[in-house]
Amino acid sequence: MKLTKKSHACVRLEKDGRTLVLDPGGFSEQDAAVGAEAILITHEHADHFDEGRLRAALDADPGAEIWTLKSVADQLAAAFPGRVHTVGHGDTFTAAGFEVQVHGELHAVIHPDIPRITNVGYLIDGGRVFHPGDALTVPDHPVETLMLPVMAPWSKISEVIDYVREVKPQRAYDIHDALLTDLARPIYDRQIGALGGADHQRLAPGASADV
Repeated sequence: MKLTKKSHACVRLEKDGRTLVLDPGGFSEQDAAVGAEAILITHEHADHFDEGRLRAALDADPGAEIWTLKSVADQLAAAFPGRVHTVGHGDTFTAAGFEVQVHGELHAVIHPDIPRITNVGYLIDGGRVFHPGDALTVPDHPVETLMLPVMAPWSKISEVIDYVREVKPQRAYDIHDALLTDLARPIYDRQIGALGGADHQRLAPGASADV
């Protein structure tokens, strides 16, 4: 499986000539979802879900489909009958040849005064990749490659480190990093790498790795 990091929380997976994209939101490249047979969206926030880009992707490719939670599906389903699928915690499905399990229900707490929205994570091909969206969800399944939300308004680095420790992946690649400056990156790299207990790596947008 080829994993390509796109900007912020977006990840592109390719296997056997088929492509799946996760969270091509407003902080990601305009063409992040182009050519994807399947698109998975974790939640409704604009840095993960860009309605215009998804509509353009579905218009451009009549075979493209989306799997997501209800709050996102409700905004797209009427315009694309049969191509937008609503999923929730515990669901399993196949998308573009990838086996997907859904884990989690709620977005991480941003502030007690802000109501929590729904958020789901996606476990791909039996644990080869896990993308949690905006939550520190621990799936009940071993994870080889964790897409790690490294920096967000709802987290601090101690929580990120403890999350890596709890999931115990073979490797962790940073996502959710658009707000992390280049000055801060070495600090995050050093502390997560030293304390997380897993191989911690960072891919620049557009860079790929085999997982």
